[in-house]
Amino acid sequence: MATVLSASQATGHPGIAALSSGNLPAVAKAMRERYPAAALVILADLVKATGEPDPHAIEAARAVGGRLAVPGFGKGRESHQKDMNDLFIIRGAEAVKRAIASAAVPEEDDGWPDPQPLTAKIEPESYPLDALPDTIRAAVEEVQAFVQAPIPLVASSALAALSLACQAHIDVKRAEKLQGPVSLFLLTIADSGERKTTCDGFFTSAIRQYQDERAEAMKPVIQAYEAAMDAWSAEREGILSALRDAGKKAKPTDKLRAELEELQHRKPEPPRVPRLILNDETPENLAWSLAKQWPSSGVLSSEAGVILGSHGMGKDSVMRNLALLNVLWDGGTHSIGRRTSESFTVRGARLTMGLMVQEATLREYFSKSGGLARGTGFLARFLVAWPESTQGTRFFKEAPEHWPHLSAFHRRIAAILSEPVPIDENGALSPAMLAMAPEAKTAWVRFHDAIEAMLAAGGELYDVRDVAAKTAENAARLAALFHHFEYGIGGAIGLDSFERASRVVAWHLSESKRFLGELALPAELADAARLDSWLIEHCRRERTLAVGKNHVRQYGPLRDGARLDNAIRELAELDRLRVERDGKRMTIRINPALVETAP
Repeated sequence: MATVLSASQATGHPGIAALSSGNLPAVAKAMRERYPAAALVILADLVKATGEPDPHAIEAARAVGGRLAVPGFGKGRESHQKDMNDLFIIRGAEAVKRAIASAAVPEEDDGWPDPQPLTAKIEPESYPLDALPDTIRAAVEEVQAFVQAPIPLVASSALAALSLACQAHIDVKRAEKLQGPVSLFLLTIADSGERKTTCDGFFTSAIRQYQDERAEAMKPVIQAYEAAMDAWSAEREGILSALRDAGKKAKPTDKLRAELEELQHRKPEPPRVPRLILNDETPENLAWSLAKQWPSSGVLSSEAGVILGSHGMGKDSVMRNLALLNVLWDGGTHSIGRRTSESFTVRGARLTMGLMVQEATLREYFSKSGGLARGTGFLARFLVAWPESTQGTRFFKEAPEHWPHLSAFHRRIAAILSEPVPIDENGALSPAMLAMAPEAKTAWVRFHDAIEAMLAAGGELYDVRDVAAKTAENAARLAALFHHFEYGIGGAIGLDSFERASRVVAWHLSESKRFLGELALPAELADAARLDSWLIEHCRRERTLAVGKNHVRQYGPLRDGARLDNAIRELAELDRLRVERDGKRMTIRINPALVETAP
């Protein structure tokens, strides 16, 4: 009791008294069962004769993945000086506090072999935040500090807003005969609850304000159109009624038919009201909106399953949807024929996509589409991110009173949106063309050729050659967006803008390679890789080598019991973990070589 009271007074942390050293393992296990995520520190007595930590304390720390705190009396220790209470009396509370702060995981002596590698696993690279233009980077850091979502997810929200604001105004020319839109398709693979919608809301507020203001300003025009349409419909109904009457009475109808044809040419055209931000539109509704309402839009969704297509769709439906989305990324023309309503053509439209999809949903989609998502080049167009979750570490923060960096981002986005939108009489966009400065083009060619060299059989990018083949074009698109954001439409894209863009898209290529590499694995090995990453990250964060299986199932990446058991079995065979049983309780212990827990 004296040891616990001394330790608690010195640190402010709660303490549990075992009442005897022999009880330490049992009490430690009980505490671990009740508090599976807690960082447990075992307070060791010293053996009177040797001055070494009591073996029961070492056993307890090892049993629960805890740390061992040993009282340090120095060389002049007397035999009766053996616990934290003695240290408190002799050296004071600060000495006890230091001893507990320096607690370390006891070294294992039970012969762990070297862990065998997970050959499928590709370690994630850090997001190149410094590659973003300063205004964008500062806004991303400001939002991330409050929202605490993964940095790649926050950055993707910022880039989606940038693409949506700029895509109607500029195209990019990479070389002669190589030119096209600047629109980006971004795909974040993450579980629900990662706060994507919140991040999108922060970065698109200026776009939403512009959209609302334009809708308000267009109200008189819309009202005038509705009145003209009512009059036109009434006139048309009058002619149709006269035609029906003439037909019944067998009177001539040539004049009425001519009037109806002439009236059809005078049908009022609906005004085009900016509709920039779309949510979970079906592909056909998306196409209609771009063709008939506004030719520049963005689909921002944290439930991308709607966009990718219903799991119940057949391959023909999937193929049609993918073909449409591919054409929209390319800025091409796509016609949609309808039997029961008006057919239409999407021409000169621009589309940004900022999607988040759960990993399981995406894997199922790949399975059900029969390879079409990759075979058609659909996934290749996306900048993919597969970040580690931050859930469990996002403790409450008050929102800051001021957002200077985000406000600067919004001001620039608003300025871009205030530029006249170049729409021709047919409703198609005709954006200004941005070319690359000579040194930027030289760098782009070098970047393009370096990637191309790795696409051959046996090359580093051979397995993701579909994605890699689009990377240089995405780099040019992003460079144009950076240039427009920083300098406006005037001038050529400079080397700095391209070098920044190439670093960002190279990171996304690495993420695609990482995800698609695991996607090609058998499901059991892919699950093992995900569980392995989660366990190592958890143990490093909590400074432990053990975690209860129930805790893993509740908070880890695999909630299905059978899949979790299979993944544990795979990792155990690779000497990366062990499972220990204590009655009904099961504890997963991690090979210390994987965690390298520091004191």
